[in-house]
Amino acid sequence: MNLDLAGKVAVVTGGSSGIGLATTRLLLAEGAAVAICGRDEARLKAAKASLGAPADRLLAVRCNVRKESEVRDFAQAVERWKDACDILVNNAGQGRMSTFANTDDDAWREELELKFFSQIYPVRAFKPLLDRSKAAAILAVNALLAYQPEPYMVCTSAARAGVQNLVKSLAAEFAPAIRVNAIMLGLIDSGQWQRRFAAREDQNQSREQWYGDLARSRHIPLERLGEPDEVARAIAFLVSPAASFITGAQLEISGGVSRYM
Repeated sequence: MNLDLAGKVAVVTGGSSGIGLATTRLLLAEGAAVAICGRDEARLKAAKASLGAPADRLLAVRCNVRKESEVRDFAQAVERWKDACDILVNNAGQGRMSTFANTDDDAWREELELKFFSQIYPVRAFKPLLDRSKAAAILAVNALLAYQPEPYMVCTSAARAGVQNLVKSLAAEFAPAIRVNAIMLGLIDSGQWQRRFAAREDQNQSREQWYGDLARSRHIPLERLGEPDEVARAIAFLVSPAASFITGAQLEISGGVSRYM
C-alpha cells in the first residue's frame, strides 16, 4: 500500500529513542521530512547520526515538551525549516509505577502535568501550521492503561484515561480539517523495560527468559513484548492519507492482552 507520505512534513516528539526513533526512521523511508525533539542533547545527536538523513529531510531540536516556551521554539524552528507541518506525533512520556498508597501529591501533579501537557503544548504550538495542511493529522501515543488500569500504575492509568478523553474532544473540535487518533500500547520493548531487565533479581537469567516470563506473567496471548517497529507501522498508517476517513479512533497494539470490549 502506498501511504502517500512523500513530501509530507512530520513532527515527532520524543523522537530520539524507542517508538519515536522507529517512527521517524519509517516516515523518512516513506518519503516524509521529519522534525524530532528530545530532552537529552547527546541522545538526540546520536539519533540524528543513526538516521543518516540530509538536513533538508531531518531536523533535530532539543526540547522539553513540559516547557511551553521550548515547544514554541521548536515549532518556530520547524516553521523556519519547512514552513509546514502535516503530521504531529505526540510520543513523549513514560509510565510511573506506583500505587495509590505510595503516590504523594507531588507525584500526582508531575504525572498529570507530563501526560496532559506533552499533548497540549505541541498541539497548541503546531496547530497554526497544521491548519494550513490539506492532509493534517495528529497522533497521540497512549497506553492500554487508559481503558484497563493496573493497580501498580494508578497515577499513570488515570492520566492516560484523561488523555484519551482529550483525543476524542480534539477529534470533534478539529474536524474536518485535522484528523486526531491514538494508539493504545500494551507492553512494548523500550528503554524502561531494558533498564528493569538490567536490574533483575536473578542476574543469571537471560534476556529471552526474563522477557518471556514477563509476557507470561502479564498474560499476553502472543507471548512476547511488542517491538518499536511494529508500533511505528501503525502510527505511519494512521497519520497517512491512507487513513483519511479515520478520526477520533484508537488502535490497540498490545499482543491481545486487553480484556475490555
